[in-house]
Amino acid sequence: MTKIVVSGLGVVSPYGAGAKTFWAGLVAGACPIRPITLFDTDGFRSRIAAEAPADVVAGLAPSRRRSRGDRLALAAAHEAVADAGLSPRDLARAALIVGAIGGGMLEGEACYWEEAQSGRSSTRRRAFRSILPSSHAETLGHELRLGGPKETVVMACASGAASIALGADLIRDGVVPLVLAGGVDALTRICFMGFNALKLLDPEPCRPFDRTRRGMSVGEAAAFLVLEDAEHCEARGGRDYGKLRGAGMTTDAHHITAPHSEGEGMIRAMTLALDAARVTAAEIQYVNAHGTGTQQNDRTEALALRRVFGDGGVLVSSIKSMVGHTMAAAGAIEAVATVLTLQHGVIPPTAHLTDLDPEIPFDCIAGVARASQIELALSNSFGFGGQNATLVFQK
Repeated sequence: MTKIVVSGLGVVSPYGAGAKTFWAGLVAGACPIRPITLFDTDGFRSRIAAEAPADVVAGLAPSRRRSRGDRLALAAAHEAVADAGLSPRDLARAALIVGAIGGGMLEGEACYWEEAQSGRSSTRRRAFRSILPSSHAETLGHELRLGGPKETVVMACASGAASIALGADLIRDGVVPLVLAGGVDALTRICFMGFNALKLLDPEPCRPFDRTRRGMSVGEAAAFLVLEDAEHCEARGGRDYGKLRGAGMTTDAHHITAPHSEGEGMIRAMTLALDAARVTAAEIQYVNAHGTGTQQNDRTEALALRRVFGDGGVLVSSIKSMVGHTMAAAGAIEAVATVLTLQHGVIPPTAHLTDLDPEIPFDCIAGVARASQIELALSNSFGFGGQNATLVFQK
């Protein structure tokens, strides 16, 4: 059976640029969820989000043709490629899979608003060229000169994790020896307004698994992993962060927004991932949970975890409590966090958790990171429409 290793990591997060900066913020339990500066939030129930720092974004490759999302993705992808030590020859054989939702919507919104206000054609009309989610794959493929297949995955908030699972399939099927896989999403008005309209956003930084939780916080990020055939990685002297042992993907097809009330699709995704990894639930020591902070999602995920692992059978935490829900990037940035948890032997905390919901019978690493030597970990990503993706990583 083909073994797949993670040989490179790249991140731009609300903490700033770089995987090291991202990890340092998580371990410190720092929360960069603050008042939004990108657009006007007057009159909304929630007015906060986890933005990428303005000075970091300003320092990214400037271009009138590239959206904020493109620029975040380019920075994270360049870091992952450099971290893996890939040569132009390696890149010529590499595939690219990008999980995306918003595309260049932020710039498209600004263009529309300018035209609606002025009644004249906007000077930003070229922004519409990059409004589709596929724009990120086009930008990255051209910039990095990637010669393999290029795909865009749109699976709601499971998009980033799904891109990693599908990238692994390309390697196992012998299509390519390595893949750059991940996800990206920039904050947009339509996303922020939509979740506000659904009353799913907490006016304060979210607190997953807390009895008093009131909703989620949104964020923006880009994260990419270089996945590689283990033999190919060893032959070229590449880095080995750990193994991607298996993945599982399901769709509930239950409701346009709500998960299945009994977590049926979540349970199947986790079970499929464990089967693919050839490990038992008892061998998993930590779950990087989807953990959004909404009443329904946290309750349903906890129910699914209980069915798979038993009460208290695994350590759990949610990094969304710090970096917010980064939409299409969530599964990818949480995969990076899971890989780094295994490498460093430290579990990131669930910030703001002070009163654990009694219906969630797990140690959710409240408030402070915890040292713990872990060999196997699981990362969950669940999205609207019942889109479920689970990844299993090994130290």
